[in-house]
Amino acid sequence: MIALIIFIFIFGYIGITLEHPLKMDKTVPALLMAAGMWALLAVGFHQGWLNVIDGHDTVFNFLKGGEHAQEGFHNLLLHHLGKTAEILVFLIGAMTIVEIIDLHKGFDIIKGWIKAKSKKKLLWIMAILAFVLSAIIDNLTATIVLITLLRKLVTKREDRLWFAGLIVIAANAGGAWSPIGDVTTTMLWIGKRVSAAHLVERLILPSIVSVVIPTFIAGFLPAFKGEIDIDVKDNDEKGHRLLSSKKMLFLGLGMIVFVPIFKTITHLPPYIGMMLGLGVVWLVSEYIHPEEDFTEERKHLYSPHKALSRIEMSSILFFLGILMAVAALETLVYGVTAAGEQVGTLRYLAEILNNTIPNQDVVILLLGILSAIIDNVPLVAASMGMYEAPIDSSIWHLIAYAAGTGGSMLIIGSAAGVAAMGMEKIDFIWYFKKITWLAAIGFVVGYILLLFMESL
Repeated sequence: MIALIIFIFIFGYIGITLEHPLKMDKTVPALLMAAGMWALLAVGFHQGWLNVIDGHDTVFNFLKGGEHAQEGFHNLLLHHLGKTAEILVFLIGAMTIVEIIDLHKGFDIIKGWIKAKSKKKLLWIMAILAFVLSAIIDNLTATIVLITLLRKLVTKREDRLWFAGLIVIAANAGGAWSPIGDVTTTMLWIGKRVSAAHLVERLILPSIVSVVIPTFIAGFLPAFKGEIDIDVKDNDEKGHRLLSSKKMLFLGLGMIVFVPIFKTITHLPPYIGMMLGLGVVWLVSEYIHPEEDFTEERKHLYSPHKALSRIEMSSILFFLGILMAVAALETLVYGVTAAGEQVGTLRYLAEILNNTIPNQDVVILLLGILSAIIDNVPLVAASMGMYEAPIDSSIWHLIAYAAGTGGSMLIIGSAAGVAAMGMEKIDFIWYFKKITWLAAIGFVVGYILLLFMESL
């Protein structure tokens, strides 16, 4: 039964990677994989064939625990659904705000500021924007905002895919050095493994290197030679702006930036702040007048209801499937550690790596590579349980960097990548062939620099 659950994960994962050749939306294997794994987990648990484990290392066995174990299993499922829903609600809120700004042509304001016609120059502008924005508003939201902007600037889809790939690399690098830039760094920060000041101090240089090197190399590739094809009809930005464009742009981005401030003040999860932000933007959009002669009949054109209809719900459901599938692996008790402690599948994998490879730095490097294949959140959670080290120990900085930037090596290896994949329909194989090697070079060079800095 355990082998079958792991097989379904691998088979489903292959289905996601072969989305283009199979001519099947990646959401289908993701949802089937998650539902199948949890179904087998439930059957195996109730038959007494396998055990499950929660986040507090409490192991539940149905034959021994009875109703208590049954309640534990249901609480586990609700816990993982709750953690996944936090991300999905955050994502829906951010995407809706971005779509409302777009309906009011707010991004035409930023488009007017960017005068670059050279692909190479635009590449550097987008990389810098992604790096800085992701540290402030998190890598996921920064990616959504910049790809929306990219659609306004680059008309050819083939060109846009290359830019989107480099935005993912830059956004993940920017999120790695900020305590609010990525879910994993936030986990380490809240878990008192790192302090904000030390995290920024130690990781900012390696993170810059991990984005500068891929961007520099990409600048020499044929995809970034020449100039952007500009739509002649779209040249007059002022003519396309509305009375509400500037207001909605600054309000929308301001409310997204307010999310980490709200979190710091209230200590509530980020999705609550995003709900507040969406509520404020929605409220203003109900009463604002985008045009001179604004009539009730035209209100629906700028309505949040229309913005909601433009959201890629398939990418939301894909995210639901992939996160719940990883949660099933995290929940399934696979083996016993050297200390005789029962652990989940992912924790067991981390323990095997730690025991097989004596060098801790190499193990963390492999965790970074694994974070491109399996979600980095449970990997960081597992590593927090594996190592006993004081706050701001070098090991936590290495884990923060590896988990934060390692996900760039595959399109489904990070929240930013999944968002880009959903918005631009990026093919897994295309990204693997074109972008993975660039992300890998930046990741490895940045990791070596961080090792050198920590040794000092």
